Amino acid sequence: MSTTHSNEDFSDQVARELPFLRRYARALTGTQSSGDQYAVATLEAILQDRSIFDNTLSVKGGLFKCFHAIWASTGAPVNRDEAGELGAAFKHLAALGANTREALLLSTVEEFSIQEIALIMEASRDDVRHLISTARKDMEDSISGSIMIIEDEPIIAADISAIVTDLGHKVTGIARTRAAAVELGNKKKPDLILADIQLADNSSGIDAVNDLMKDLGDTPVIFITAFPERLLTGDRPEPAFLIAKPYKEEQVQSAVSQAMFFASTETLKV
Repeated sequence: MSTTHSNEDFSDQVARELPFLRRYARALTGTQSSGDQYAVATLEAILQDRSIFDNTLSVKGGLFKCFHAIWASTGAPVNRDEAGELGAAFKHLAALGANTREALLLSTVEEFSIQEIALIMEASRDDVRHLISTARKDMEDSISGSIMIIEDEPIIAADISAIVTDLGHKVTGIARTRAAAVELGNKKKPDLILADIQLADNSSGIDAVNDLMKDLGDTPVIFITAFPERLLTGDRPEPAFLIAKPYKEEQVQSAVSQAMFFASTETLKV
């Protein structure tokens, strides 16, 4: 079914979807700066030539399709100037098949259908299914490590722990408060931190992560929040990796594999 967008509300519709494009672009590149550069380039291209926007798709689908046209034209998923900061990630990226991570993230994190991804990436549905399957295997096989979980809900913490363990990672422990998180992180340094925002004693998971970063440096972090768009305004340094609540198992798997893929990430400063 075709979708049309009136001139008077098109800008507002794009603005509502922009935080999700930022989330996707940051997860794809591993940094806020690179991801936002691609998002800005997408908006500039649409402003210069509205005809490139596919009005047969939803606004979100059309926005992501424009992004992919620009992304594909650059031919480089990570800026080589950032390779030193991202460490082994650049080497791993070079070894992956083209478009595999893109298809996986579009499916699991952004929850596009196979048909929508095929239109966004200008590929067949069979190709998209193959790309997603290949990405799962490549990323799950590429890196495994230790993960610390900051989560105050026991059932959610246990569920997340089971998901990451099934991926081949080791859980160093689960912390329910800011103080407990700092103590655990300093005692057992993790390769990745997976953090909720609101903790048991009304302390902040963001504050806990910022405390830990003083000693752990560029350890990758995934934040969990019911309102990811609130952390994607572009006004200040923000997380590259986000999972929205309520999450699906595939979203956690994809985000964890993607975050572990990079040797560093930009954490939220408040």
